[in-house]
Amino acid sequence: MRKSATAFQIGAMLFGFAFLYVPIALLILYSFNASRLVTVWGGFSTRWYVSLLSNEQVLASAWVSLRVGVISAFFATILGTCAAIALSRYGRFRGRFLFSAMIYAPLVMPEVILGLSLLLFFVALDVPRGLWTVIAGHSTFGMCFVTVLVQARLSTLDRSLEEAAQDLGASPLTVLTRITLPLAAPSIAAGFMLAFTLSLDDFVIASFTSGPGSTTLPMRIYSQVRLGVTPEINAISTLMIAAVVVLLAAGSLVVRLRRKA
Repeated sequence: MRKSATAFQIGAMLFGFAFLYVPIALLILYSFNASRLVTVWGGFSTRWYVSLLSNEQVLASAWVSLRVGVISAFFATILGTCAAIALSRYGRFRGRFLFSAMIYAPLVMPEVILGLSLLLFFVALDVPRGLWTVIAGHSTFGMCFVTVLVQARLSTLDRSLEEAAQDLGASPLTVLTRITLPLAAPSIAAGFMLAFTLSLDDFVIASFTSGPGSTTLPMRIYSQVRLGVTPEINAISTLMIAAVVVLLAAGSLVVRLRRKA
């Protein structure tokens, strides 16, 4: 009975990993396919990477996605951190329930509703849609996730450190900048990376808030897929996977070096 349970667990684990990673492995493999047909192997070739580097539309969309991701993650991190400090350090203030409900609502709200709401808001204010409207939409969405991460971290911190600093004459601003924020720095960094990832991956909100010259990479890929899947799309996806792997490896290396130090 014990061996069968172990075999079942191993089989379930292997099935889960295969379900997740075999499609990704096939995508990477066929990005080096010489044939234009995605499902037919025509030999090893890097022609689609060369073709991708000469595709100005895709490169422009990738640059837009990077700019939107970094800027929106920056704003989302600032706003989310401020919201988390207000919810975890200022007790029960007037309007707290409404404030927290507005913070957490986008987490459970369908993205299509949030995107449509932002579109109607920009139309009502007669704001031309473009790069900054996409950034505003992604900042609004990413701020909620940053708030959850930072608030969870602040709730576990030892408040006696902040109280001791105040007893020694430190101002609230000094306590915030010298004690609270440094202790919460890992969660703030994680919130920034999560907001950046969500922005880079988002399609729905960007499709509602974008305008001329602000087409993101997911929108560009979707428009190309509608015309037919080509190995260029596999090449784009492979480069994005490689970038994620490099970032994860670099982050793991930094953590390991800090632990050794």
